[in-house]
Amino acid sequence: MSRWFQVLTLQTLLLFITISCAKKQENIIDQLPKKPNVLFAIADDATWKHFGAYGCNWVKTPNFDRVAKNGLLFMRAYTPNAKCAPSRSCIITGRNSWQLEAAANHSPNFPEKFKSYVEVLDSSGYSVGYTGKGWAPGNPGIKNGEERMLTGKPYNQYKTEPPTTHISSTDYAKNFETFLEDKPKGEAFCFWFGALEPHRSYEFGSGVEKGRKKINAIQEVPLFWPDVDTVRVDMLDYAFEIEYFDTQLGKMLETLQERDELDNTIVVVTADNGMPFPRAKGQSYEYSNHMPLAIMWPNGIKQKGRKVLDLVSFIDFAPTFLEVAGIAHGDSGMAPITGKSLTEFFYSEKDSIVNSKRDYALLGKERHDVGRPNDLGYPIRGIIKGDYLYLKNLKPDRWPAGNPQTGYLNVDGSPTKTYILNTRRNNSPKKYWQFNFGKRVEEELFNITKDPYCMNNLATNKSYDSIKTALGLNLMKKLTEQKDPRVLGDEFIFEEYEYFGKVNNFYNRYLAGEEIQTSWVNKTDFEPNFNEEDE
Repeated sequence: MSRWFQVLTLQTLLLFITISCAKKQENIIDQLPKKPNVLFAIADDATWKHFGAYGCNWVKTPNFDRVAKNGLLFMRAYTPNAKCAPSRSCIITGRNSWQLEAAANHSPNFPEKFKSYVEVLDSSGYSVGYTGKGWAPGNPGIKNGEERMLTGKPYNQYKTEPPTTHISSTDYAKNFETFLEDKPKGEAFCFWFGALEPHRSYEFGSGVEKGRKKINAIQEVPLFWPDVDTVRVDMLDYAFEIEYFDTQLGKMLETLQERDELDNTIVVVTADNGMPFPRAKGQSYEYSNHMPLAIMWPNGIKQKGRKVLDLVSFIDFAPTFLEVAGIAHGDSGMAPITGKSLTEFFYSEKDSIVNSKRDYALLGKERHDVGRPNDLGYPIRGIIKGDYLYLKNLKPDRWPAGNPQTGYLNVDGSPTKTYILNTRRNNSPKKYWQFNFGKRVEEELFNITKDPYCMNNLATNKSYDSIKTALGLNLMKKLTEQKDPRVLGDEFIFEEYEYFGKVNNFYNRYLAGEEIQTSWVNKTDFEPNFNEEDE
């Protein structure tokens, strides 16, 4: 047998195997009695480590753990942008935030040109709805004379008595039941369960008093916060609200099981961004962008109970849902999707790494909350690859958490925030203030395997120059391919988009003496006499 013939035969065999595998994946969907349902459950402000399946023992999440045990647990899932509105914009469009014009920002006017996957499913025979918090905050826009339903028809009419004064009174589980009763019998559904927990604010001490939690049960306090009772009690209040979200999820799973719908429902459980504490939510570190993610689909996931180590992104959800619904992207009317479908993980039997090409994740931010002169943002671009997180702070002269004079508005008010601010005011060591609120250098590089708290910036260490350079070039290549305006020379466009809401132009109005409502921070957060020269 000639060498040429051997090579040709091998190539033919490989092609046959590839085609067969593709057909096998397609047939899983084709052979189902009906299109799969989708239950997308998203907590509001929760870091990945604080769910039981990841080894956390001071936050009890039996229902998240159930989904992971009977499906897949993703160990390296990231949101591209760690703030509510831009993170949710990435989810519903399948595009990174710098590809979404005004929707790159927090509280934007959502661009008319970008269609959500929910709108596509709605026009393709699915019943769609949501309870709690859908895409928000911001202006979704108008379609056919009515407000756009980017995450479906709202179901928020049923209320309940919440366990604390700050947990939402919306009866999520009851509203989900109502949605199921309303939809036509036999019709597939796509439902968005957007909890408002564990978003701030909390009933202080509720984790201890009502959750019966012990402050010494916390395994670790992040190194960028002081390990004091105030911080630990705050963390337990946060834990209590995660557990409330998990309880509501459990009720929904039971409802689906009782209706014989669970087996054919893709249940996705995640959060939109990291915990609402300093240096987490709204920033670009591990505690900001690394998200919990468990997916269960009894009819479609081949080998349950696996842990997936591939890097995946929130932009991968939209193409996944379109694929399982049998909708080709060309027929969807959506802008080109950057994400890649997650179905390869459903059909695989591999643990650990399934696709070696999923070896990076991109992240970044533009304007989150206001509070800087002229509503300027704090632009960042970054890449995670291998053990490393590389960040490029594009405007390091600005305050990353917001200006001190206007209350560091990109950090929610909290006992932890107040305690750390007071360490500087009381002439205590300023290291915690610097970690959480101080200005940053232009480049940051962290080994997130050895340094998950992102405390040791390796960018200034010459031993890591080659790694830093390679990651920077890779980041620029990807951003250029994705036509990021900041890379292509239109760096001011994100600053020009209007902030939707009553607090626009906050800095200038506040310094002029106007009183403006800022319910998400405390009055004591403001430092009108802050003198940068003293730092």
